[in-house]
Amino acid sequence: MIDPKPASPAAPAGGKASGKKRRFGGTEAQIRSALKFYKVLAYLTGAMLLLLCAELVARYGFGQYLFAGGTDAATGQPFGFGFAGAEPPAVLGGVNLSVTVLIVHGWMYVVYLMSNFRLWALMRWPFLKLILLALGGVVPFLSFIVEKKVHAEAEAELAANPQAAQRY
Repeated sequence: MIDPKPASPAAPAGGKASGKKRRFGGTEAQIRSALKFYKVLAYLTGAMLLLLCAELVARYGFGQYLFAGGTDAATGQPFGFGFAGAEPPAVLGGVNLSVTVLIVHGWMYVVYLMSNFRLWALMRWPFLKLILLALGGVVPFLSFIVEKKVHAEAEAELAANPQAAQRY
C-alpha cells in the first residue's frame, strides 16, 4: 500500500522561492492592452524625441528654424518648405514647424507617461521601474531599448504566472 505524503510547498513559477504569490493589478487582457499602448507610445515618443534633437541642433548649432509656407523676407518670393534664419526672421507669415515639433513631443510625452503608469500599475512593478520607463521619453534612443526589454519581461511574467491576473 502507498503511504500518502503531505504536499510540499512548491516554489512559485519564475524560480523565485520568496513564498509570496505573484499578483497582477488586472486581467491578462488589460495587461496586454496596456503593453500594446505602451509599445506604440514608446516608438512614437522616441521618434519625436529624435526629431526634436535634430531640430535643436539646427536651431542652436546653426541658427535655423524649420518653416512651411510664408514669404521670404529678403526676396518677397513664396518660401515653401525648409530651414530659414531665425534672427532676424527670414520667413514672414509661415508656420514655424520647429515650435510645432516641441509642442507635439511635449504632449506626446505626457500621454507616454500615462501609458507608463498604466502598465506599471497593472504589472505591480517596483517604483524604480516606473522611473526607468519615464526616462525613455527624455533620453534619445532609450525608449526603443527600454521598450524591448520591458515588453519581453512583461510577456515572460505573464507566461510564468498564468494564475496571477485578477479575475473579475
